[in-house]
Amino acid sequence: MRIGVFSDSTLHLSLADSLARYEEWGITAVELGTGNFSPAPHLNLMDMLEDAGARGRLLASLDRHNIVLSALNCSGNPLHPRAELATHDSQVIHDTIRLAAVLGVDRVVTMSGCPGEPGGSHPNWVTFTWPPHFEELLKWQWDEVLLPYWTETAAYARSLGVVLCFEMHPGMSVYNTASLLRLRDAISDTITANLDPSHLWWQGMDPLEVVRALGPAVGFVHAKDTRIDPTRTGINGCLDTTLPAVPVNMPWVFRAVGFGHGAGWWRDFISVLRMNGYDGVLSIENEDPLMGLEDGTRMAAEFLKPLVFNPARMLSGQSV
Repeated sequence: MRIGVFSDSTLHLSLADSLARYEEWGITAVELGTGNFSPAPHLNLMDMLEDAGARGRLLASLDRHNIVLSALNCSGNPLHPRAELATHDSQVIHDTIRLAAVLGVDRVVTMSGCPGEPGGSHPNWVTFTWPPHFEELLKWQWDEVLLPYWTETAAYARSLGVVLCFEMHPGMSVYNTASLLRLRDAISDTITANLDPSHLWWQGMDPLEVVRALGPAVGFVHAKDTRIDPTRTGINGCLDTTLPAVPVNMPWVFRAVGFGHGAGWWRDFISVLRMNGYDGVLSIENEDPLMGLEDGTRMAAEFLKPLVFNPARMLSGQSV
């Protein structure tokens, strides 16, 4: 298992400076954003697709710093009811899949998106089937929009040897275990989860049980923490539309790894991932409002390093 990082954690730095920091912090893998919701200051998607020299320079830079490219991230809403927005995000997703293939990367992290209603102009996230019109809308969204789009897009990804890793995020049609497995079962094992525990905690889910339920459907992992305030969640729950707010007033807040849950929990998380077949990257995503980008990312890496081990090296007698 490797400690990696999502490049939006060092948006303020150039790619060269980011890679230098990653190497210094013991990070050996990077997930690069390519657009949509995923900022892309370190990579120009079209330049990379059109210029083999640019791709070669990128890979050479990574190699100089002993860092592998673990995934490309293009989270967006390709199902947006406004056609121009859907077309843009869909194009970025398809171009990202194509770039992943030519770079030799087999993971693209994205989101499912969320449709609206027939003739509408805004996404409509349905989380309950009563009153009955919500059930009707949810069926329409899946049957007429979500499944056709992702069946076609997953087939394209599969043809290029790329796996799609969906971040289960509130506001998206795929936001929990059941919706992820529903999409995967309807399409193929090209559909997997990007397991980000931070989004699961504030929905009231247990990430350890989610990993067990998903099993081989975990395709990628984000390392990000969440601190839940039991007093404020006890009053308003976690579905609080006043967010974002001053952290002290929030029912939950994203934290750097180790500042929401302790080492014991993260040891269990890594162990459960391994027991269920995942031995890939823990990609740090730092969105801690109480820390700077560099401090939060560096401290997350320092926290994870003693918890991540390589069984093959242990068996051979090598040091980790």
